[in-house]
Amino acid sequence: MNIAIVKYNAGNVCSITNALNRLGIEPVITDNAEYLSTADKIIFPGVGEASSAMQYLKAHHLDNLIRDLKQPLLGICLGMQLLCRFSEENNTDCLGIFDLNVKKFSSPLKIPQIGWNSIDNLSSELFKGIENDEYVYFVHSYYAEIGKNTIATTDYGITYSSALHKNNFYATQFHPEKSGIVGAKIIENFINL
Repeated sequence: MNIAIVKYNAGNVCSITNALNRLGIEPVITDNAEYLSTADKIIFPGVGEASSAMQYLKAHHLDNLIRDLKQPLLGICLGMQLLCRFSEENNTDCLGIFDLNVKKFSSPLKIPQIGWNSIDNLSSELFKGIENDEYVYFVHSYYAEIGKNTIATTDYGITYSSALHKNNFYATQFHPEKSGIVGAKIIENFINL
């Protein structure tokens, strides 16, 4: 199975590569359009800032390529936010897969949210074998609103989308690659889709 990790200078690729290696998978980290188009599964990670990430995607013609993909794609953290319509982070127009806005947490919350928090209202094969209220690892200052594509929620002052799904696009705000046994199961479920 060919697993590609999108290279766009905004990813947590080492941790994701290690998580896949533990499952016996050697991914390819690439921004090569042909390879991404033919990979069996794609992981779209993200640690960084929305506007510069979108600039890189556009400059390398990855924005339209990602929109046109037909195979399963998993967006993680910033990767999930970039799959939404718009981010308040530097007023960034994103990829628009999910018709949702990404907003900044407001005071008096500690920002960014760093650490373990629970996921609830699970409603996807991505969470097969995982119970509500399991804990996963988050690091973020922005969140996606709740909408029709929400498949998990988390509370942090407000309730927001901690996972999304539409067609072949899946996304988590949390980092499954840093979320222990629960995160490993989510990655395995994605690989087995």
